[in-house]
Amino acid sequence: MKKNIEKTNVMRILEQKKISYKSYDYADTGAVSGTDVAAVLGQDPAQVFKTLVTVGHSKANYVFLLPVQKELDLKKAAKSVGEKSISMVKSKDLLPLTGYVHGGCSPIGMKKQFPTVIAQSAQGFGTIIFSGGKIGCQVEVSLDGLKKALPFTLEDIGT
Repeated sequence: MKKNIEKTNVMRILEQKKISYKSYDYADTGAVSGTDVAAVLGQDPAQVFKTLVTVGHSKANYVFLLPVQKELDLKKAAKSVGEKSISMVKSKDLLPLTGYVHGGCSPIGMKKQFPTVIAQSAQGFGTIIFSGGKIGCQVEVSLDGLKKALPFTLEDIGT
């Protein structure tokens, strides 16, 4: 029995660009961490990605997607975007910058398109799963499909 999931902007953008996706609703599960979400969805944590927003030494912003059980290597991430250094955007700055809240941040549909880097391990999967644009919602999209909605590069950015 599939619950009808309320469409998010992410889903609307994917549909508008005719990109095939699968959505997951885990709002009533109590899952908070990315590894909890992967477990609740019955998915490999290496295939479930978190979206991290950073600011570079130059004050430019960057988006990184990496598996939920990994940590962003700030040195590798900075090198991947040609910055001297990067740091995480503060939680309070996330909503005004991206239009998303912490825990519901998706690389698709941000207020402004930022350079996006996805962990190269994503190539090992037919699809990756990431935030659908609100807490309790994930979408699953192929990298080829994602490329139609979001320019990105694949790099080694995790530890």
